[in-house]
Amino acid sequence: MGSTSLSPRELIAAIGTPSCPPIFDVRRRAVYDDSAVVIPTARWRDAMTAQDWGLAPGSAAVVYCAHGHNVSQLAVALLRQIGVDARHLDGGIDGYVDAGGITMKKTAHVDPAAEAPSRWVTRERPKIDRIACPWLIRRFIDRDAAFHFVEPEWVADIAAELGGLPYDIDGVALSHRGEECSFDTLIAEFGLDHAPLARLARIVRGADTARLDLEPEAAGLLAVSLGLSAIHDDDLVQIEAGMTVYDGLYGWCRHAAGETHNWPAR
Repeated sequence: MGSTSLSPRELIAAIGTPSCPPIFDVRRRAVYDDSAVVIPTARWRDAMTAQDWGLAPGSAAVVYCAHGHNVSQLAVALLRQIGVDARHLDGGIDGYVDAGGITMKKTAHVDPAAEAPSRWVTRERPKIDRIACPWLIRRFIDRDAAFHFVEPEWVADIAAELGGLPYDIDGVALSHRGEECSFDTLIAEFGLDHAPLARLARIVRGADTARLDLEPEAAGLLAVSLGLSAIHDDDLVQIEAGMTVYDGLYGWCRHAAGETHNWPAR
């Protein structure tokens, strides 16, 4: 294990990527409750119970408090004692926000202080929006979220039985709104104000709502999504295949949209 600290810039670079480690918000409960936001995918936990969070020796974690002082460093010390490669965020969430880091709005949909991961239920045989949304949820809302695909008429009932969230189906909160799709709705509901996500949302919307003129990449996403659905009979397997597609698209939106490519290389 190396340094016990992580800079805001380092965490900002990791947010939304498959290599981002688990993030824990250890602000004192009253401070956490008074705040409207968390860092994306963060789970609130009591710093004093860090050794009971269920993290395995050798795993990694990032811990933050309000300012990066004693509370987060206490949690890091306890985690390192059991072999977790834990680091505290320099400057805490305040320093992260000052550095331009994206935050997630606390909502009634997902409780970052809950012990169990969130559950999401939608229609079976997904194509675009129902794969894009799980990517967004796991990368920016709840990294451990579980997804269930069922026949359309049973989505709401099964979500209620499981204590889960129905999405991308008529008559529920997290679905299409006007010309926008469920991916747009999640971004709005969770306050994910992030230019690369906004561009990715236009690509998803164009592919999902037959408006391929919205972004040139929408036609490619439509083709790849229909192809994945055609070769995968298992919807959960298709999610895992789709995660790589959306990781690549997000990486392009964030880092490479201005890059060109031709042959032969010069």
